[in-house]
Amino acid sequence: MNEAMNFLRNVPIFNELSEQDLEKIAGLGIRKKYKKGGIILLEEETGAALFVITSGKVKIVRMDDDGREVILSILGESDFFGEMAILDGLTRSASVVATAKSELFMIHRRDFLKLLNDYPSVGIALLRELTGRLRKADAQIKSLSLKDAAGRVANVILQLADEIGMFRKGRVEIDELPLQQDMANMAGTSRETISRMLHKFIKSGQLTLQGNRLIINDYERFKSFYP
Repeated sequence: MNEAMNFLRNVPIFNELSEQDLEKIAGLGIRKKYKKGGIILLEEETGAALFVITSGKVKIVRMDDDGREVILSILGESDFFGEMAILDGLTRSASVVATAKSELFMIHRRDFLKLLNDYPSVGIALLRELTGRLRKADAQIKSLSLKDAAGRVANVILQLADEIGMFRKGRVEIDELPLQQDMANMAGTSRETISRMLHKFIKSGQLTLQGNRLIINDYERFKSFYP
């Protein structure tokens, strides 16, 4: 129970609750493990639970009209998903796939709706998180429609930095960088374009690649180049 309370404390929608309240929530959920590549949710299926990532990473994906995968987001530890279908009672708007061995904490719809009623602070925090996600979606749409190849790839790197990066004194380290094809699916471009732009950014000194770890050497400066 203590372990469950510890990770719930780091989840944005629960971090203002007391120890007693966190203990109650920890008792409501169940844990489920997924292998890398495991399908967690399918688009259009009925939403029955909220999911919190206790370890691992997942990608949120949809299929375009040509049957190609479009990655909307990559989520890591303490992130949550599945809230939209719980709130409106409709089917899932996207599929979710584990990109690494992952463990999830699931709260069923009935219990989560009761939480929103019992703890208004959770509802307010949820609205704040949803607003942030809408802003990110707007930025992603703008990038896909207005920016050139460099801008699109830079936008994906900045998105990954915000979602799974570690900020340290102006630098951002992105461990376990997604496959270039996955990054291409996020940018709406080709894998070759991702490779070419990464090489360009690295050559200019904006990025450093150490194995599978990507470092943005000066986050604010890099961001200012591709607003």
